[in-house]
Amino acid sequence: MSIDRRLPGILVSAAMLVIALVFFFPMIWMVLSSFKTNSAIFASPFALPESIDFGKWAEAWEVGDIGGYAINSAIVTAASVFLILLIGAAAAYVLSRYRFPGRGIVLGLFALGLILPLQSYFIAQSSIFTLLGITDTRAALIIPYTAMGLSLAVYLLKVYLDALPEELFEAARIDGASDRQLFVSLALPLLRPGLATVAIFSALAAWNEFLLALLYIQDDAIKTIPTGLLAFSTRYVTDYSLLFSALSIVTIPMILIYVVFNRQIVEGITAGSLK
Repeated sequence: MSIDRRLPGILVSAAMLVIALVFFFPMIWMVLSSFKTNSAIFASPFALPESIDFGKWAEAWEVGDIGGYAINSAIVTAASVFLILLIGAAAAYVLSRYRFPGRGIVLGLFALGLILPLQSYFIAQSSIFTLLGITDTRAALIIPYTAMGLSLAVYLLKVYLDALPEELFEAARIDGASDRQLFVSLALPLLRPGLATVAIFSALAAWNEFLLALLYIQDDAIKTIPTGLLAFSTRYVTDYSLLFSALSIVTIPMILIYVVFNRQIVEGITAGSLK
């Protein structure tokens, strides 16, 4: 292959590398700065740290109660993802395999969930939660996180189910499988790539959500990481080393999760179109 033919690919690769460096540079700078003193950050902000000492990370974990915030985020995220997968898979299966009056309306309602911004229904949602008395509880986050994640889950899983051969389900039904058995024993195992993709996207969205967590949760004991970091940064706004340490502790695990499961995300998105 001549150099002329390889040139476009080389240019594209170089451009992608530059974009990746631009994207990751702030995070790398943040992590390196967490190992420096405040004076060193101001004196030489782009210099490498003199030593790698995780003492500031341990201090940030302790004084900022990062562990408590992480537990709260884990509880809310796990509950939301479980409900999204359960309800989303069941809804996608029904909408894909059954024809019933109002099916198009139901699909349209789920489509609205992908289009409407959170601010358009926040006032009504807040009023309902106040009447139900669930503000300042984890349920005030789990319910909207589940609702916001269902639209993407239903559409992604429905596309995947639509691509599966109808003969699989007909053969299982001829063998005497009930509707519940078809869903549990046949559909769910085939949906694993799609479920993994939905789980990762939903987990990242719930873990990083800030607006609802700020408005609904005032009790510091059940605050999640985003709002907990806001309170932490307010108290230690001048201690940049400690602040960068706390941000690094919170940011790096999410980046690693996405990197580790990147293959599953891509496979889950493309699998339905390749069946």
